[in-house]
Amino acid sequence: MRLVVMGIVHKRPKSMVVLVACQSKGEGEEEIEGDVGLELKVNFSEKAVLRNARLSGQWGASETALSFFPFAPGEPFKMEIVCEHQQFRILVDGQPLCGFTHRLTQLASLTALRVHGDLQLTKVA
Repeated sequence: MRLVVMGIVHKRPKSMVVLVACQSKGEGEEEIEGDVGLELKVNFSEKAVLRNARLSGQWGASETALSFFPFAPGEPFKMEIVCEHQQFRILVDGQPLCGFTHRLTQLASLTALRVHGDLQLTKVA
């Protein structure tokens, strides 16, 4: 599986989030958020990209190690999330950014992609 998220970062960004998750269960006030296989939280002021997962309502330990910070205010980007056997591999503009070892074992249950924050989406594939 390969997900592509393309967009343009806002001129004065604070953060943006990309989630690969299971569908929520129930509706309205009865809605229960599904597990999250991968959360990428970009923090522009700290030039950080946190990675995490939520299993059975519990967030695990965040991972933060990066070799570089690829996002710039007002600039376009292309993020690819490649689901491999052992991990998610994240590339930005064709360059490897980081990996995230799978914590969720049922990868087929990951059917939702959510993107929000200080960006204008141009393509999701």
